[in-house]
Amino acid sequence: MNAPAPTEPRPRWRFPRLRRPSRRTGIALGVVAAAIALLVLLWDWNWFKGPLQRALSSATGREFVIDGDLDVDLGRTITVSADRAHISNAPWSKRARMGSAERVEVDIAPWPLLALRLRMKELRAVRPDVWLETGPGGKGGNWEFGDGSPNEGEPRWRLDRLRIQEGRLRFIDAARKTDIDVSLDSVAPEREGTEAAGAPVAVAGKGHWRGAPFRIEGQAASPLELADTDTPYRVDLDARAGATRASAAGTLTNPFRFQTFDLRMKLSGEDLEDLYPLLGLALPPSPPYSLDGRLRRNGDLWRYDGFKGKVGDSDLSGDVQIDASGERPRFNAQLLSRQLDFDDLAGFLGAPPSTGGDETANARQKAEAARRAASGRLLPDTPYDLAKLNAMDADVRWRAQKIHAPKLPMIEDMDARLLLEAGRLRLEPLNFGVAGGDVRADIRMDARRAPIDTQAKIGVRGVELPKLLAKAELARGAVGRIGGDIALHGRGNSVAAILGSADGDVALGMGRGRISNLVMEFAGLDIAESLKFLLTEDRQVPIRCAFADFGVKDGLMTSRALAFDSTDTIIVGEGTVNLDDETFDLLLRPRPKDRSILTLRSPLRVGGTFRDPSFRPDMAALGLRGAIALALGSITPPAALLATFETGPGEDSDCGGQYAR
Repeated sequence: MNAPAPTEPRPRWRFPRLRRPSRRTGIALGVVAAAIALLVLLWDWNWFKGPLQRALSSATGREFVIDGDLDVDLGRTITVSADRAHISNAPWSKRARMGSAERVEVDIAPWPLLALRLRMKELRAVRPDVWLETGPGGKGGNWEFGDGSPNEGEPRWRLDRLRIQEGRLRFIDAARKTDIDVSLDSVAPEREGTEAAGAPVAVAGKGHWRGAPFRIEGQAASPLELADTDTPYRVDLDARAGATRASAAGTLTNPFRFQTFDLRMKLSGEDLEDLYPLLGLALPPSPPYSLDGRLRRNGDLWRYDGFKGKVGDSDLSGDVQIDASGERPRFNAQLLSRQLDFDDLAGFLGAPPSTGGDETANARQKAEAARRAASGRLLPDTPYDLAKLNAMDADVRWRAQKIHAPKLPMIEDMDARLLLEAGRLRLEPLNFGVAGGDVRADIRMDARRAPIDTQAKIGVRGVELPKLLAKAELARGAVGRIGGDIALHGRGNSVAAILGSADGDVALGMGRGRISNLVMEFAGLDIAESLKFLLTEDRQVPIRCAFADFGVKDGLMTSRALAFDSTDTIIVGEGTVNLDDETFDLLLRPRPKDRSILTLRSPLRVGGTFRDPSFRPDMAALGLRGAIALALGSITPPAALLATFETGPGEDSDCGGQYAR
């Protein structure tokens, strides 16, 4: 009676037994799978050419055409390839196509497609040919697609890497007379895994910059980075234009605008004057040069900072700034030479540098030096280019701490400031340290019209005679300071033409001093005394005064007062110096104060040319002895000249009397 009630058994869950497909069903499934595989393999993807062309044409605003086959490889990465694709140019261009490629392959990540985003992992272009050009008036460019309005929101496509095989890129800026034609080939990036940066490209080509032909080679960042105009674009390029070479490494922002960049620039060439057609800067002729500095540009402001290098045989360093915002570019510079080779300044005067020995000069300058030597002329006769003097404004300060001048060892240093504005040039000041003293010049040239109108004022102060004649054996122990003033006004387009037409005054003099007795005996043509000192010992003779005062008219210097007075000899002279044909015609009458029986009293004629002067006794001028003798008792330097040199007591002439007052 107490036995438990029987329990019901718990149900057991069982999966339905799968039936093995029948043979007929298996055959059907195999046929479907084979059909799908066959469809994928045999599908003609060219059916999608039309939709793809329409989509890309709509996105760019340009007609996009695929003349060859379109193919797609499906997988974890979808690869789309197209043969003979091209895109049309901007409507304003005279060229129909902006770009074309023999073959384009694009690797696409499939999953972003579900979100209607296109991520292109890599694009490979075989023999692409791209034509870039600025728009009418130099504004805009055919690389700007659509209506030019900014796109709102995040872009729905992305390209990670671009590879180019045997590419060609041409850039035309007709307004600036610039065209570039280069070949491009992708190279391995410096660091692996830098997919976002894209593969850099090797660059080689040629073209014209501002109308001047040039060649270029080197490496640049991937052209893919050109799409972001705000991101600096890295380049490392060498360019040559004739004998001029530039090496630039750094970044450019929006390269096609060429408005912002920061580059390490090495610049070298045969002549700074060759930069005029390239940069529009009217630099003077120079010997071969090599400079290295930091070149930056921000809009219309260019800077070449901290550059160092050589021009000819001179070192040169400093900072340069060019402002191109005005009617004419303005060139500002602060320059320093620790040692300046004096003949490297010859270009400022229209003359070539020295070409002998180890002097540095280019082939053109060597030919010019040979021509000048054959002509027998000394003054520079190469004309200035008025167009260049009117092409820019300038403010240049140049200091030289030491000057190397073997032919003019008395020149010690330089401080010069050049101001050029609207064709009017000033050298104010142009100061040279000379033989312990100074030569200070103020030169003004008006090149607004031909011929150039030039005014020069030059002051000579405290030039020491022994340093002035440092290499002359007969100047040992000499003492004296030279001073004076030169004021000239001439018209001409070269230094020779300006001096050959000049009017003005030239006055130089020296006060108390000493000089070799042997020099004085030679000057007095006292053979006995000269031989005595040559065979025994030289001695010093006090100088009371020496001066030369010339008036200048149409390039002819005519003496107004010319005399030299010492305790040993008085010399009085007269004559002319012709700046036009570069000749001397001076008559010097020495009067030794001792009574040597061998003294020759005939006058000394100074003739010949600036390049080859001559000194000879002039027996035909003996009849002038009386007239000159009358002047010996009253030689007096011009009053204006007295303030320019140190004076001292004297005897035997009114020269001494003048100093005594």
